[in-house]
Amino acid sequence: MNTLPKLLMGLGVALVVFGGVLLVAQRFGIRRLPGDFTWEGKHGTLHFPLATSLILSVVLTLLINLWLARR
Repeated sequence: MNTLPKLLMGLGVALVVFGGVLLVAQRFGIRRLPGDFTWEGKHGTLHFPLATSLILSVVLTLLINLWLARR
């Protein structure tokens, strides 16, 4: 089987899990970290979660490295 369909399915599952984590975090009051930026303009709002992205990147990197070390 090609690796592209597996990669796309994995990304889809990861997005669903990430969305679920965000929903659960909002229920516990974790909405924005101090490093997250929001700009409001005339035609809309831009939310850039810099701190959240960095923390998520570190956590996912650690989890992936632990998972690959077991293989």
